Amino acid sequence: MTDALPLRDYQRIADLIEGQVGIRLPTSKRAMVEGRLRRRVRALQLPDLEAYCRLLFDDGALDEEMVALIDAVTTNKTDFFREPQHFDFLQRQAVPDLLAQRTTRRLKVLSAACSNGAEPYTLAMVLAEMALRVPFRFAVLGVDISTQMLAQAEAAVYPAAMMEPVPAELQARWVMRSRDPSRELVRIVPELRRAVQFMRLNLMDPSYPLDRDIDVIFCRNVLIYFDAAHQRAVIQRLAGHLRPGGFLFVGHSDCICGDDNPALKPVSVTVFQRR
Repeated sequence: MTDALPLRDYQRIADLIEGQVGIRLPTSKRAMVEGRLRRRVRALQLPDLEAYCRLLFDDGALDEEMVALIDAVTTNKTDFFREPQHFDFLQRQAVPDLLAQRTTRRLKVLSAACSNGAEPYTLAMVLAEMALRVPFRFAVLGVDISTQMLAQAEAAVYPAAMMEPVPAELQARWVMRSRDPSRELVRIVPELRRAVQFMRLNLMDPSYPLDRDIDVIFCRNVLIYFDAAHQRAVIQRLAGHLRPGGFLFVGHSDCICGDDNPALKPVSVTVFQRR
């Protein structure tokens, strides 16, 4: 197997990924991409990376390989209770404001680019804890481009070490430990799993098959991978699915993408509200 892709082939893959999912893969990421694609090369029993590129671009396999290619090169860094100040704001201001606006006490929440499910299950934990004190119903939808990550999210099984950011009392209520201690695995309890659904969605699509009365949207630490034009387009589309008064949370590593969108007003650091 060759050690590296020719630059021309790398650029073809980089251009393809940016066009399909908006993620930029500059040459500084070349070694990372090659390492991930080598696993795909082995799975397909191909001799090397160049053969994989020929399969994609010369042998007509691009359409059937596209999902696997996207799964291979996309980054899926996530944690439970990542950027905890967002969950504090959700409890302190967003949810009370939303519940005060209506008589039907049901909230719709979207976790965009949800990766392996840590964020939507964190949201479900926070909302379930609140609902124990002040009853209301909620539904969380997690969407992602990666079928591999969505499969992990639906299984809801995680290394026990991933639970470190989760407060002990929440772990006791919402997380099940493996019966075999040597496995060091945990699973989200069925009650929370029932409150969270998952769906494949490409944020680059011109429209989203989502409700237009969503109360809370988390879209964090993914926009940084898009150029400015794609960032604005994604924010505009997401804002169109928020109900008036609904909240959009973006990551602290993302740009302040809502500032130039007239439908949104900033209400906290990287938190915006639909006007």
